[in-house]
Amino acid sequence: MDEVPEDWDSALAIAAHPDDLEYGTSAAIAKWTSQGKTVTEVLATRGEAGIDSMDPEEVARVRSAEQIEAARRVGVETVEFLDLQDGMLEYGLPLRRTLAAVIRRHRPDVVLSLNFRETFPGGGFNMADHRVFGLAVADAIRDAANRWVFRDLGLEPWQGVRFALFGGSPQAAHYVDVTGHLRAGIDSLLAHHVYFSNLGAEFDAAAFLTGNAEELGRTAGVEHAIGFEMIGT
Repeated sequence: MDEVPEDWDSALAIAAHPDDLEYGTSAAIAKWTSQGKTVTEVLATRGEAGIDSMDPEEVARVRSAEQIEAARRVGVETVEFLDLQDGMLEYGLPLRRTLAAVIRRHRPDVVLSLNFRETFPGGGFNMADHRVFGLAVADAIRDAANRWVFRDLGLEPWQGVRFALFGGSPQAAHYVDVTGHLRAGIDSLLAHHVYFSNLGAEFDAAAFLTGNAEELGRTAGVEHAIGFEMIGT
């Protein structure tokens, strides 16, 4: 595996739901913010359809607060919500337009998102929101760079995205050495305590993240590593 370049200053992390970034990507974010890089998080939804036993409006409030705290624990100060509908994200021009606007506004060097492939590394089927949203992120980077696409936005094109990183991908071929930063990533995942307490199953966040990071670390030749699929622009 190749190591992800770190000679950049700003990243935009865009995910479908609260907690999506915390299954490994946030440990890398903790490393980068400790280096003085600026990372901004944008969530498509507030995860309001994620807890069966709670009213969606209350879930949206709780999960938004948990995401803001999770981000704070890894050094992210700005968290935005697009207020799209959880569980009903659709690939298409409206979503690409929204994401292109986000990219043009923030003008990042790097874009982070989540696996858009059909499966996870272990073979489990990926959910629809992740599949359509991650693909829309990849396409929106190119859209944002093209001044003749989505001209009605009134925003200057942004051609400065060097590459995009997609966490949790079965096609990950790059890694970030997160040795010394894994604990912050674990703490960020633990910030979603109301969400996990309502899933009805035991989940050991520390064991999950540590096991994954140690396994990939052995492959990469470091103590702890997080894998990403990299797409150049």
